[in-house]
Amino acid sequence: MARRESKILEDIQLRRWIRAGTPVAKSDGDGLTFTLSAAGLAAWTLRFSHGGRRHELTLGRYPDISLKAARDLASAKRVEVQQGRNPAATIRKQKSIKDWTVRQLIGDYEEKILPGLADSTQRSYKRNLLRIAAGMGALSVRDVEGPDIVAQLERVEVGWVESFTLWCVLKAIFKHAAGKKLIVASPCAGVSLEAVIGERPEIRKRLMLTDAEINVLTNAKMSKENLLSVRLLLATGVRASELFTAQWADVYLDEARWHIPASKTGPAMDIPLAPVVVEWFRELRRLAVGSDFVLPAHANSRAERLGGDTHISKDCIREAIDFWIVNHKPKIRRFTPHDLRSTMKSNMRRLGVPRDISEMCLNHKLPGVEGIYDQHTYYDERRGALELWVSFITCCMAGDEWNMTPMRKTA
Repeated sequence: MARRESKILEDIQLRRWIRAGTPVAKSDGDGLTFTLSAAGLAAWTLRFSHGGRRHELTLGRYPDISLKAARDLASAKRVEVQQGRNPAATIRKQKSIKDWTVRQLIGDYEEKILPGLADSTQRSYKRNLLRIAAGMGALSVRDVEGPDIVAQLERVEVGWVESFTLWCVLKAIFKHAAGKKLIVASPCAGVSLEAVIGERPEIRKRLMLTDAEINVLTNAKMSKENLLSVRLLLATGVRASELFTAQWADVYLDEARWHIPASKTGPAMDIPLAPVVVEWFRELRRLAVGSDFVLPAHANSRAERLGGDTHISKDCIREAIDFWIVNHKPKIRRFTPHDLRSTMKSNMRRLGVPRDISEMCLNHKLPGVEGIYDQHTYYDERRGALELWVSFITCCMAGDEWNMTPMRKTA
């Protein structure tokens, strides 16, 4: 930089030039220049050399930036040049970065990332994206800091699991922002979910319904569709999502077989159906009245909203169970649809079904090397286990005492 010249501009001169309205460009020395355009726009520019080239940097408008402030700012920029940085290049880079709001970031994430996630993940993420948009959507992505993330987590009063999902969504959208170079680093870095909302509560232990509770459940005072749904969940051990999304195209009643398509929860699997289970499916088919779905939506509003023929909602079976327990007060412990899987698993072991067969009936992957190399579906073995289990269920339904010999491992 050239040696600093004496300051030659004064505020009274600047105001006089502005009143005159004649375009001027007057130096204050050492590269700092006051300019007035023909349109009456007064501004400060700094001219300097960097890398063997001449550069010009606009510092701001006058009188927004006073003469003294312009001199101080120019001095700070000269220090940057002396340290080897180009302040003009820095400003250009900052201007090239998109200054998005969080709401704009969410829109881009929903367009480019969300469709690639599993359907159930999309639903839970969309719920929390709405929460984020409501809480911090107007903020600039650049301005979001750790305390804003903490405030977002604290303002949403939901359970620990849903808060964890919200936390995952926050990390996902700001990772997306960092990937687009809207920010240098995610504001989620260093934030601890446990420090904000506490440690995860102890996971609820799964129930094994007793013989008496199975009797009460399988004779429950529910609608026919709900009762048959609960019986099917208990008899087949499928996940609730696999039943409420099931289509008749995958149910082969003449072959006593139900095909479960592959999903994120497990590979495709064919479930052998015991004779009484086939009859339960036939009853549901009569009740479905031509729907493509085993459990068609009850409410016309849901069908209209989703474009016509569709299945029941994901909470329908759970809500039917809760309604029955709350209003009829049966002699049974509070349980969820997933507890029916643990009931089948535990009782199968009690009935002598080998552990690996009971695991495969639940579509669980066998552990270790065996799970990698053993590709046999054990269809016949699973059919025998499920028929034994269904015999036990029908015995409980009738209130009879179980007196059959447990299954024994073949040599």
